[in-house]
Amino acid sequence: MLKGGVFFTALAVGLSACTTVDFSQLAPATLTGSLLVMWVGEGDSSGDGKFVFVPDPADPLTFRRADRSLPGAEIQPGLMYTDGGSIPKIAQVFKGLSPWGYAPAYMIHDWLFTAHHCIVDGENSKRFDQVRNVSFEDSAKILGEAIRGMVKANKVQQNDIAGTAITAAVGSSIAESLWNKQGACSASKVKPEDIAAVESAIPGAAPRAVRKTFRVPPETPAIPPRGRATIVSRITF
Repeated sequence: MLKGGVFFTALAVGLSACTTVDFSQLAPATLTGSLLVMWVGEGDSSGDGKFVFVPDPADPLTFRRADRSLPGAEIQPGLMYTDGGSIPKIAQVFKGLSPWGYAPAYMIHDWLFTAHHCIVDGENSKRFDQVRNVSFEDSAKILGEAIRGMVKANKVQQNDIAGTAITAAVGSSIAESLWNKQGACSASKVKPEDIAAVESAIPGAAPRAVRKTFRVPPETPAIPPRGRATIVSRITF
């Protein structure tokens, strides 16, 4: 997603431009499973800390498009860092722009960016096969479809301004330049110590099953946890 002030710039560009994504015409997607948002430690000076999107190993979040013939027809995102959909604090006063309100939709969209950055950087991992053919325009549509699916499932209230604004921002030229950014794969990978902290917060889960659900690179080492992640939010469909 878009960070800090970049969101507002992208929003202005998106709303002033003639976007090809019409939020009102998108078919609601179906979401099932559970999503955890966890805090794993202090971040940099621009935020409140490091947060991680965590698919529930027992019932991972799964996104399904209404038209199963489209790219990204079914997406099960993996473990990744997040900043709450990149909605800066000043925007949180507006109804519908809460950082965690659309967390499942943000997770799907963030996974598309994470996967694309690694694909662009030459990673040929099976963990990205579900989204390998997703284009930038598809990514904006998928986010909108996820939001509409959450509205249909009564997980968030109907809010045309939020859905339209978010879809416009992620479909902007600024967002597209971030989509095509090279050299971003390495930084997006969750660090082994943060994976360990997340795993320690999910008692009873078999490590191998957890790693498979998290879709972390197979070469990621398993290390003893130095602390335990804190669950900030849990959303279940």
